[in-house]
Amino acid sequence: MTFAIHGLAVAPGIAIGRAVIAASSRMEVVHYFIEPEQVVPEIKRLRAGRDAVVEELRRMQEELPADVPHELAALLDVHLMLLQDELLENGVKRWISERLYNAEWALTTQLELVSRQFDEMEDEYLRERKADLEQVVERVLRYMRGVASPVAPPASPKRAQGMLPGLGEELTEDPLVLIANDLSPADMLQFKTSLFAGFVTDVGGKTSHTAIVARSMDIPAVVGARSSSLLVRQDDWVVIDGDAGIVIVNPSSIVLEEYSFRRRQVSLERERLSRLRHTPAVTLDGQSIELMANIERPDDCDGAVHAGAVGVGLFRTEFLFMGRGAKLPDEDEQYAVYREALERMSGLPVTLRTIDIGNDKPLDKGHRDGGSLNPALGLRAIRWSLADTSMFRTQLRAVLRAALHGKVNLLFPMLSSIGEIRQTLAQLDLARAELDARGEAYGDLRLGAMIEVPAAALMIRSFLKHFDFVSIGTNDLVQYTLAIDRADEAVAHLFDPMHPAVLRLVADVIRAANEAGKEVCVCGEMGGDVTMTRLLLGFGLRSFSMHPAQILAVKQEILRSDTRKLCEWSQSILASDEPLAPVAPA
Repeated sequence: MTFAIHGLAVAPGIAIGRAVIAASSRMEVVHYFIEPEQVVPEIKRLRAGRDAVVEELRRMQEELPADVPHELAALLDVHLMLLQDELLENGVKRWISERLYNAEWALTTQLELVSRQFDEMEDEYLRERKADLEQVVERVLRYMRGVASPVAPPASPKRAQGMLPGLGEELTEDPLVLIANDLSPADMLQFKTSLFAGFVTDVGGKTSHTAIVARSMDIPAVVGARSSSLLVRQDDWVVIDGDAGIVIVNPSSIVLEEYSFRRRQVSLERERLSRLRHTPAVTLDGQSIELMANIERPDDCDGAVHAGAVGVGLFRTEFLFMGRGAKLPDEDEQYAVYREALERMSGLPVTLRTIDIGNDKPLDKGHRDGGSLNPALGLRAIRWSLADTSMFRTQLRAVLRAALHGKVNLLFPMLSSIGEIRQTLAQLDLARAELDARGEAYGDLRLGAMIEVPAAALMIRSFLKHFDFVSIGTNDLVQYTLAIDRADEAVAHLFDPMHPAVLRLVADVIRAANEAGKEVCVCGEMGGDVTMTRLLLGFGLRSFSMHPAQILAVKQEILRSDTRKLCEWSQSILASDEPLAPVAPA
């Protein structure tokens, strides 16, 4: 029987193959109370399980093949960091010592508490790390009970019958697609990167680890396809449409033929795009466009350079601060990371955004109790930094020192008033003074503001008097303009970048920056969305920042565009009271 499952499109392309079902990793945990004299042995049993998983992940890191994407290696680091997080460990010990829970019960109880903190996070990337935490806990539980991993690759791919059903394509062996509830980075390392043509998971979002790895490996993937691992049977023929977020199970010969044709077209298109890597991004009317990359770690710089980025438009420094408990990165550790990113970019500019994290994030240092009732409107981003000036200046000093090794743009998130700007710049002056007092050398910075709340967009002309450049964070700007929580499934469908109010704010920020002779960049989802490229060009945007995998497709749109024709059309879009499809004139 043919049927379709809908999910989230996270890695483009078409994959056709037989289904390999990865068993659910969920384990039943027995709850029981222990005797007081069992507390110490129980904690030792817990620690032994954790240490075994740490050792396994470190061994995987040491044995990583050279062709494994650096994103996958980075996610192993995330899992190691979560395993050794003091918040998790201390909480589990407390449940064992004070409540006399058995180790497994204590571990899952603490997981539930920490998971709720992740659910409240505003940042989508950080919110998706809840799945990583669940997976490391699951792995510890399995070690404690001596149960093998539920995910194991097939011993060898099933041999085909010579032809893909209904098609004339000769095959040496059946292609395979992986269907799972979810996959950890460690699970994915059990497979050779060339074994699977695509991935489908029941859970996950656009920034889940499966999505990140699939994009880095250029493998079609659909996540959030609920119950797919239960509905699809082992060895079913499956089509994964990574562009539309659709999974078609047991397709007819006509559907297979159509998707097989589309797959060949996609392959040819990617080959054509790859030839654009070293082509300057210049429009038909001679406008030079800057295409930069969004990254989380220094390792990501290699992918950015390979994709043809002319710099880093957004380095999310909060990755350094995640899951550290009281052991936040000190100045030297941060300096080393920022310096590495600059050196990897070989003289190209790097935009470092100061920590964008808040009271809703797992960064508790023991001096703030409780969480915000509405984390999106609470103590986050620059507000958090200004509330903890010691932490803030530590980061500023590290950035200033790193600026000796390359071109640094320093970006401040979620500014909303001139008062905040003055406080922020005063902290930067203090950081310089502290380095002067130590006799420490430092470099020059270009300063920028994130425009991601309506207040900043409406005050853009005042903001521009204080900064060298601005970057529009479209994800938050849409959310705050439309009063929509992107994490709330009940209203997520109302999240609309084409809403006239959003577009007018974006267009006005771009116009104001251009009139002031200041640089302006879009570094949110709009920046890498090819359906928005021509509209943004028509607004006057000349700098885009996005995931490295999106650069070539956006560059192709730029090469085909004439900004003289797009200007008038984009103004007609702005004049509409209703959201319009961004279909540019030929």
